Amino acid sequence: MMIKREILDLVHRRLDQFDSVALVGPRQVGKTTLARVIAAEAGQKMRYLDLENPSDRQLLDDPDSYFSAYADHLIILDEVQRAPEIFQVLRGQIDQRRRMEEMAGKFLILGSASMDLLRQSSESLAGRISYVEMAPLTFREIIRNDQNRTENAQSVIDGLWLKGGFPESYMRQDEDASLQWRLDFIQTYLERDIPQFGLQVATDQLARFWRMLANDQGELFNAQRFARSLGVSGHTISRYLDILEKLLLVRTLQPWSVNTGKRLVKSPRPFVRDSGILHALLNLQSMDALRSHAVSGKSWEGFVIENLIDASRGKARPYFYRTGAGAEADLVMEFAPGQCWAIEVKLSSAPTVDRGFHNAADDIAAARRILVHKGKECFPMRGGIEAMPLLDAMNEVSAAVGA
Repeated sequence: MMIKREILDLVHRRLDQFDSVALVGPRQVGKTTLARVIAAEAGQKMRYLDLENPSDRQLLDDPDSYFSAYADHLIILDEVQRAPEIFQVLRGQIDQRRRMEEMAGKFLILGSASMDLLRQSSESLAGRISYVEMAPLTFREIIRNDQNRTENAQSVIDGLWLKGGFPESYMRQDEDASLQWRLDFIQTYLERDIPQFGLQVATDQLARFWRMLANDQGELFNAQRFARSLGVSGHTISRYLDILEKLLLVRTLQPWSVNTGKRLVKSPRPFVRDSGILHALLNLQSMDALRSHAVSGKSWEGFVIENLIDASRGKARPYFYRTGAGAEADLVMEFAPGQCWAIEVKLSSAPTVDRGFHNAADDIAAARRILVHKGKECFPMRGGIEAMPLLDAMNEVSAAVGA
């Protein structure tokens, strides 16, 4: 399985700097594979526990004693949301290890969703834990993993866009097999994983909502419209969206809200985060089917946005910008207060930009105006716009944050 080398290096750095590190991401994204690499490097001074495994759970019958017995070890706790009661014990253990100084071991905590992990740690591990989010594979990671792919970058990006970045989906050459893996992934989340997270929700309704979101990819969110279609309350719809967000399956892009004196759009824009999952929800098997579907433009936009956000390593805040008068930027990346880039995304390899993007960039005083297109070349456009392919845009974002 392909390893996310940048995330691996980041986790190593965080383990050097912090007493405990939480690596969070959706199921099947590769967290366990990465953790096993770290475990192998740690050698004998490591204990790995999969908390979905009953025998490993049994070892933590008395977690305080177990952790004390291996106080100088790296302890890896996989699927930690399955045993949230151990967080209170972890607090005392981390404090104890701090006092041990050079003999102190570390904790690496893996969770398949942000919800329980974040809530529990905010109560008991505040100031004692550093978070790393692991997303599916990105275009730049695949290119870097295999330099031979650079010569065929267009086919690589099409394959990644169609099948998404979950390793088990992307690595399958057969499109039917890839689609089936993603359909099974969706079904497993709905029937097994969501109930295991303790969420009281009608999974058939959540499935319908998820597919409706896919059809509405990147559009302004209107809870009441979804509520009428599903026959539930607006509050229930908001809860469904919150669940998918906390499972790290949907990203809700919020509107840029700095006071510009303009009448700003206030509704958020939800995106199914992984393009392959989006396409499975819409039953799009091939590139031909994707290109001819009405969602293709928004699918490409979401794909680009996720890749750019990943390149920022959490050091830039993502928004969108839209006014009632038509000024619009698909993505605003805020690197620091008052320092932001306006980014437009086009599926075309011969893109054009309308006046609305220029107005948006003026409104937010954008330091850079970037158009990400599906072609191969970088070139300047009128009004200070820098047009570039996705890989170049990712490299620019990464350089801006020093990643």
